[in-house]
Amino acid sequence: MPPILPAVKSAAYYQGNDLKKPSGGVKGRTAKVKRKALGGGPPKVPTLGEREVEIERVTGGNIKVRLRSINYANVYNPKEKKAVKAKIISVLSTPANPDFAKRGEIVRGAVIQTEAGRAVVTSRPGQDGIVNAVLVE
Repeated sequence: MPPILPAVKSAAYYQGNDLKKPSGGVKGRTAKVKRKALGGGPPKVPTLGEREVEIERVTGGNIKVRLRSINYANVYNPKEKKAVKAKIISVLSTPANPDFAKRGEIVRGAVIQTEAGRAVVTSRPGQDGIVNAVLVE
């Protein structure tokens, strides 16, 4: 009678052999077809100016409101715990890219000068279609 072996759990673990043939030779990587959805495009960064939006259909049939330009922001004051609509005067600095501030482009994290004071942009204007900011003192 053969010996009883303990039950061994078999699990699939990746061992890095997907580019090798069973004979030991190397298989070339499969050619991938570029998909339209993966292509992306140049960044569309909103600038300071009269409000202009662009409605775009994205993956899954959803809608994305892209902001081309804007001159007002919803500014939240943490001390008063109130938000006001304030006119954007200028873009002071942008940690993401210093050139954005020179060109007046508004992105998340940018420090803007508004009628209410200096504020940091908390929304993503190019994705959300609106500029939300928090006052900094």
